[in-house]
Amino acid sequence: MGSTDEPIPAPAPEGTEPPEHWRYARHLDALAAAAGTPAAGGRAGAEAEAGAVAAVLRDPDPVMAESAVVTHLDRRAARLLHTDGFADWAAAMSAAVAGRAFAAGRLREWVLLKAVVRGEPWSAEELARASDWCQRTAVRSPVPEEALVLLAGAARTRLVRNGAAQRLRRASATA
Repeated sequence: MGSTDEPIPAPAPEGTEPPEHWRYARHLDALAAAAGTPAAGGRAGAEAEAGAVAAVLRDPDPVMAESAVVTHLDRRAARLLHTDGFADWAAAMSAAVAGRAFAAGRLREWVLLKAVVRGEPWSAEELARASDWCQRTAVRSPVPEEALVLLAGAARTRLVRNGAAQRLRRASATA
């Protein structure tokens, strides 16, 4: 793609969607349903949701399954970030994604973001070493000035360093 000489591929004929695509969508639906059940509050709900995550991770396509789980983690963590239920949920999810490097790493970064956003103890070294995704998410979140100063000077990408510096300038202009 990119060159005008290359044809734009035609959409797949109806009903020929690869099976991993519809399984991915079904997995997301099942995970959302598990998260939205009345029992989804508290430790018992988090454990039930973790069971649904574990079931998805047993899919024969491990890359697709982990992708569905990470999408679910992102959606749920963003919703739970400012709630008291985040800790129980993260503990249950940690057990469910153990052994899955990418999913476990994303969950660890959500725990770090929660600490930074909620003013809990966090490690500057850990934030400086965090993934590009985590640092971008932090810059777009209501983080303290200390985190923005760190990211403005030590973030992995220019985009994040510039974003943090802009937020600092805006904050000083309104102070």
